[in-house]
Amino acid sequence: MPVPPVVPAELRSRVFRGTAVVGAGLLTRAQLRSSPWRRVLPDVYVHEDVAVTHALRARAAAGVLLPDAVVTGCSAAVLWGVDLAGPADDVELTRAPGTNPVRVPGLRVRRAVLPPGAVGRRRGVAVTTPEATAAAVAAALPGDDGVVAVDRLVHSGVVDLDAVRRCAASLTGPGSRRARDVCALADGLAESPQETRVRLLVRRSPLPDPVAQFRVYDGARFVARVDFGWPDRRVALEYDGLWHADPGQLGRDRARLNRLTAAGWRVVFGTAADLHHGHRLLARVAVALGG
Repeated sequence: MPVPPVVPAELRSRVFRGTAVVGAGLLTRAQLRSSPWRRVLPDVYVHEDVAVTHALRARAAAGVLLPDAVVTGCSAAVLWGVDLAGPADDVELTRAPGTNPVRVPGLRVRRAVLPPGAVGRRRGVAVTTPEATAAAVAAALPGDDGVVAVDRLVHSGVVDLDAVRRCAASLTGPGSRRARDVCALADGLAESPQETRVRLLVRRSPLPDPVAQFRVYDGARFVARVDFGWPDRRVALEYDGLWHADPGQLGRDRARLNRLTAAGWRVVFGTAADLHHGHRLLARVAVALGG
């Protein structure tokens, strides 16, 4: 009969350094190479039943491989519960100036001095605070991606937008101007990345600025909350994401639309396809506003 693999209980749910467990006698080198163990980073392993997420890789990098490192950027956002990086994306780390260079596939390690008060702890490792994380991604991400990221962090509740703006205002060096501009554009109200992109599209157009997440009332009766509203014109702009195709959602959407229509509102719907042809969406909104 085949010999069952050795799986010490204390190693089943955590990442660990292979040389350490071999030195402690928990596993032999041959056992470490067997099927139950998955290599996450050089000399860092995890049991095969543990999902290798970006958060786990960040904890493996800063908690095991490079315990003097701080998780930063989009990787820090993941540890704060906002998935700005996927399982296969590079883990972003920062180490102190003067430390040895590290070149490990799957890691992006820079050496820099982090501002005072910018580092805390999360899930057992050193990580930049939520406001420092948001300011950093605002400085680093291109185009509207930075605004999307800041909106997601603020909407998640882990950080206040004013705190992010104060942190961005204190930055110096490359990216600091962009961080301030991005944080000025963020509002933290969007419930999806595409809502942020729709808001920015409208903001850059000649259309008047709408009210985000506007609550519509018919007298004293609450009707609905719309993504964007022009209350003086009784016009709403709604973004339809994939979740609107969920079973039962169509009926709820129709009932909601009927309530808005009965209250005298006109509703313009936008989809992901409209963001590739923004002028068409803007034209439909302009017609509704002018009608």
